Amino acid sequence: MRELEHIYLAYETAKSNKLNCVLATVVHVEGSSYRRAGARMLVDELGQMTGAISGGCLEGDALKKSLHALHQNRNKLITYDTSDESDAIVGAQLGCNGIIQILFEPIDYNNPENPVELLKEVLQNNNNSVLVSLFNLQKNQVQIGTSLLFNIGGKTLGDGRSTEFLQKIKSDAKFAHSAHKSCFRTYRSKKGELQAFFQFVPQPIHLVIVGAGNDAQILASMADSLGWNISVIDGRATHANKERFLGSCQVVVTEPEKALEALDINDNTVFVLMTHNYKYDLAILELLLLRESLLYIGILGPKKKYKRMLEDMAEKGIHPSAEQKNRIYAPIGLDLNSETPAEIALSILSEIQKVLCDSSADHLRDKLNRIHVDEPSEFQLVQLENQ
Repeated sequence: MRELEHIYLAYETAKSNKLNCVLATVVHVEGSSYRRAGARMLVDELGQMTGAISGGCLEGDALKKSLHALHQNRNKLITYDTSDESDAIVGAQLGCNGIIQILFEPIDYNNPENPVELLKEVLQNNNNSVLVSLFNLQKNQVQIGTSLLFNIGGKTLGDGRSTEFLQKIKSDAKFAHSAHKSCFRTYRSKKGELQAFFQFVPQPIHLVIVGAGNDAQILASMADSLGWNISVIDGRATHANKERFLGSCQVVVTEPEKALEALDINDNTVFVLMTHNYKYDLAILELLLLRESLLYIGILGPKKKYKRMLEDMAEKGIHPSAEQKNRIYAPIGLDLNSETPAEIALSILSEIQKVLCDSSADHLRDKLNRIHVDEPSEFQLVQLENQ
């Protein structure tokens, strides 16, 4: 999500400086690649690049293709085959052995729903979204581009296409949204075929740090670099204030009983309890147990602290179920032999990423299949009957 923010800021800068620009988007990958479908890069007419579509091997040629698309003022689809060792364009040759389709779209600042404006809505909506890019694998055909954003409010194509086609697009966007996964389609009619990439863009992780100590400052800073939304809660105004935390952080000074009232809690909200105040942490934990949608509640401190919490709650008649206990991570973090506050923060963030992505967190060198083996890449055929 942070990369999308950088792309939008670069777009705003180019627009204010009256510089034309092109958005390059990876719309399909067959085989292995450093970046997957959905990776983006913005290129302005001066050659300044923001974002990345590869590990560096494609950016040089992609710059040339971007400027060419800008000169012609039309969308272009370019195929890169990193499995071809004789292809000098790829340059460094990372050995990815993948076929990568990249869509280049000159940006029309006068269009309020141009591709980058749709990215802006993704950033501002703060909900799960689906971005739809329409293209044609026959490069000599018209490349429609990034044309639709689907979320709770829903957007429509607006280019005068037939009702059947539009309804098929919206139906598949709705599927990607509800399934929480990206997908690909080929729409076939009497006029030919058209491909579509439905990119599921999840809402950013919302990290709630209960505690505003020096270690919380480091955790918030590292989480911000990941593009997460951050809230900091503490009962001490001397600690919980904007001078001590990044401007992007929501900082709340409150007693524990009212802490959750100030928060916008969604399915991607996670909690880390680290006030170093046992009673404050315990009061928050009792409230969080009532929130069934939370996937992660981390508690800083040794096992004996968590054991004492369970005992104290039992005296109040609070007996967490096995499912509730399964959402609690105490002691918090992965076993990285962490010692310093920064190392502990790394351990915590790594564990949260592991839990939310349902990852094994094993060594990639021990993985038998491709790194992104679970990502779908096949085009599912959809027949348009009345076209």
